[in-house]
Amino acid sequence: MTATPQLAERYLAAWNATDPAARRAAVIDVFAEDVRYTDPLADVTGRAALEATIAAVQGQFPGFVFRLAGPVDAHHDQLRFTWILGPEGQEAPIAGFDVAMTDGDGRIRTVLGFLDRVPAAV
Repeated sequence: MTATPQLAERYLAAWNATDPAARRAAVIDVFAEDVRYTDPLADVTGRAALEATIAAVQGQFPGFVFRLAGPVDAHHDQLRFTWILGPEGQEAPIAGFDVAMTDGDGRIRTVLGFLDRVPAAV
């Protein structure tokens, strides 16, 4: 088994890293070189494209943080988890869940993201 609940925490830490060097290091640590990330608003391949996507989300929602919104379900090479995105200590206006698949090294190689609650302005 390469997917663990802790991997979801590291995944969200990468999405929360606002310093470009720290974000790059987190992406290298968590994601396979040829990672594919797909959600209703993005479909990117590769670490550099994912880093740019993360930076764009942070630019669109400055000061927002991703947090787990429930338990992480992990088995074999896959995990799924619900997350929320919003200002720390306040109700989060954005919620969704992701399903991620890992490679043989325990890095995430595929993410399928779903948005459950999004403000009308997005």
